[in-house]
Parts: sequence; C-alpha cells; structure tokens
Amino acid sequence: MISASAYGKIILFGEHAVVYHRPAIAVPVTQVQATAIIEPAAQGITIRSRQTADVISIDSSRPAPTDPLATIVRLALGELKRTTANLTITIDSTIPIASGLGSGAAVSTAIVRALAKWAEVTLDAAAVSALVYEVEKLYHGTPSGIDNTVIAYQKPVYFIRGDPLRTFNVTRPFTVAIGNTGLASPTKITVGDVRQGWEADRARYETWFDQIGDIVQQARLAIEAGEIDRLGPLMDQNQAILEHLDVSSGELERFILVSKRAGATGAKLVGGGRGGNMIALVNEHNVQAVMAALKDAGATSVIVTDIK
Repeated sequence: MISASAYGKIILFGEHAVVYHRPAIAVPVTQVQATAIIEPAAQGITIRSRQTADVISIDSSRPAPTDPLATIVRLALGELKRTTANLTITIDSTIPIASGLGSGAAVSTAIVRALAKWAEVTLDAAAVSALVYEVEKLYHGTPSGIDNTVIAYQKPVYFIRGDPLRTFNVTRPFTVAIGNTGLASPTKITVGDVRQGWEADRARYETWFDQIGDIVQQARLAIEAGEIDRLGPLMDQNQAILEHLDVSSGELERFILVSKRAGATGAKLVGGGRGGNMIALVNEHNVQAVMAALKDAGATSVIVTDIK
C-alpha cells in the first residue's frame, strides 16, 4: 500500500481579482488534508472517494470518463510514462468540498504524489502543480492557478497569474480562525458570475480589482515587516470590495460580524464566496471567544491555524 497527502489552503487576500492578473496571498492550512492510498487491483483502475462515496472505474479498453479524478489519474500516468496500471486508488479527505479550502487541488495533488511514489519517479513541485492546474480548469472554469501552486509547493505564496512563483517570509507568525458556513458554493459559478459582471462593466470591475491588488501589496509588506495589526483593517477593506463583486452572502457576513464582536480585528470571506468559509484575524486573547461566537452562530466547523 502506498499513500501520499496534501494540505488544504486559504487565500488571505485577493480572491477573484487574482483571475484578472492582480496579486493574491495564499497559505497552506495544515489542519486539513487529502490523502490518496494506492493498492494493487486485478484489472484496470478504480477510484473510490470516502468523502463522497463516488466510485469511478477507468478501463483501458474504453476512454476514461471526463471526471476530475479520472483526469488527474490519466494525466499523471502520462507524465510518469505508464500506459497501463491495475490499481485501486482510495481518496480520504478532511477538507470540506466547495468551501474555499482547496479541496479539489489537494485531492489532485495527493493522487499525483501517490502515483509518483508507486511509479518510483520523482516529480518536483512545479511538475505536480502543472498537472493539477489542468484539472483545476474542470473545477473552476478559468482558474488563476493559485490553489494548485500553494498546495503543490506547501509554502505561503505571493501569486500573480502567469508570473514566476514568489514565496515570502512571515516575519511574525499570526493566527486566523476559519469558520465554515456549511453551505457549498462551487467556485466555478462565482468566478463565472464575476466574469459576466466584468464583461458588462469593465471599467468599474477593473477599479475594484486594482483596489484589491493594492490591498494585497499592503498586506504582503505588513506580513514581511511583522506588522500584524495592519492586517485586520485590510481584511475588512478586501471584504467590502468582495461584497461589491456580489460574491458574499448574508451567512458569511453574519459570521464576520459575530467574530468581530467577539474580538477579531478583521474578517473576510475566503475562496469563491456565497458559502464555504470565512476567516477572522485572532490572537491568544480572543481566539476562544471568536471560536465560541462562530459556533454559536451556526458554524459547522471552526479551524484555528497559525500562519508562519
């Protein structure tokens, strides 16, 4: 039996604008992960997901289904120069689906890593990221590439679509609480809706994207300088623009409000929006109060993660 895993991720600043070549900051979330387990099989390839109970069979005698899991297996085997295989691949994930934590990219990354171990081939992070990006197109339509990048490299990244990878130093670690609304919201839908808005009024949307890009740059400078107190207001500013983009929701905004009333110094939605998760900037003095407030407000889960 062979296994490999990949962590989830959050975008601290810059969702949606990153699709339009503005910068974004994303970091791994080590509290959640996807794992791929490979075992020998009698014939063909079967992919099983414990999270969704899906079972996908890939028979070499007929084309594989156009499913993200089947696609990443097919792409990985091609990269590894393996034309045939008899395997059962079991996916086990603690990352909520369609919630802004990179579930799809993490599952794909775990599969690629596991298949590389099975084939006894070393794939670097760049190769893994490139393979996963192809599947991100199935999940998100026009992905920026940020999810596959931060998950494959397992490092905080300052990401601009089409530019070389840039990592950066977190001078002073800080903590965020991640509250899950429990409402699935496929990123492909919100990205598509923002695209429609942009096509209808490019000038207004480009102004909003520029404002988000400026917030991201300020956030990076603050993180590198260890000026964590600056991040809360920047989160609030980013959230306000995301509301203009119509990717927020009443539930997300309610979670943001209760977390700030409990002491968080800033909060925003994370990921595609309209559901999924939000994040709140917390510290050792208010983290328990913020967690309790989010749970009382109906959060299906609250994860606390250190950014370092």
